Amino acid sequence: MRFDVISLFPEMFSALQQGVTGRAFKQGIAELVLWNPRDYAINDYGTVDDRPYGGGPGMLMRYEPLMAAITAARRAAPANSKLIYLSPQGQLFNQTIARHMAGWSSLILLAGRYEGIDQRIIDTQVDEEWSIGDYIVSGGELPAMALMDSIIRLLPGALGHVESAEQDSFSTHLLDHPHYTRPPLIDGQAVPDVLLSGDHSRIRRWRLQQALGKTWQKRPDLLQKELLSAEESRLLTAFMDSTKAIDR
Repeated sequence: MRFDVISLFPEMFSALQQGVTGRAFKQGIAELVLWNPRDYAINDYGTVDDRPYGGGPGMLMRYEPLMAAITAARRAAPANSKLIYLSPQGQLFNQTIARHMAGWSSLILLAGRYEGIDQRIIDTQVDEEWSIGDYIVSGGELPAMALMDSIIRLLPGALGHVESAEQDSFSTHLLDHPHYTRPPLIDGQAVPDVLLSGDHSRIRRWRLQQALGKTWQKRPDLLQKELLSAEESRLLTAFMDSTKAIDR
């Protein structure tokens, strides 16, 4: 999958050369092309920002260099590439959207800076706006990297095990179950016996119950989106009963 990213700070994306995303780039599973509006500045000073009409604090990314960078990226990217603007006004990005986008062959990401970009670019060039949460960051670079990381890990071959992506938190609107590794006993804290039993059916049920219980305790809003099966309802009820018993 090809990512064309428009950013005033392309060096920030070097962080993606590590870990899962770094391996994906090296293996040709994903490709990253960076476009800097500074390269298209219309004066010798390299100006890429300007004051907003109507007054107010802050600056906006200047129309001309940003539009030129967008035009160059569109010409180089595959013809069907969508332009995504990372914006606090966008829809909230989630795992379902990441899975959908992982099926695309290419994507153009626009990382804004300052107080934002000219509305005329949003109206004429942007296909979709997405936000990673209701909080403020200094620019669109970190949201763009978060979006890319979540998509790349879903691409075939990006992870060592296909099941790794399928079992992550939010892949089924449930938080992940607890994980344990060696040694089996640390400071009096033991790995649950079921995980040492070798009984894969019991282990599956235990993990599902823990995921349900964890979601109920920490993110009950997610359970409202999930239509529980009869098995899941039984496991969650048992978890809730055991928790109430401990509290008493």
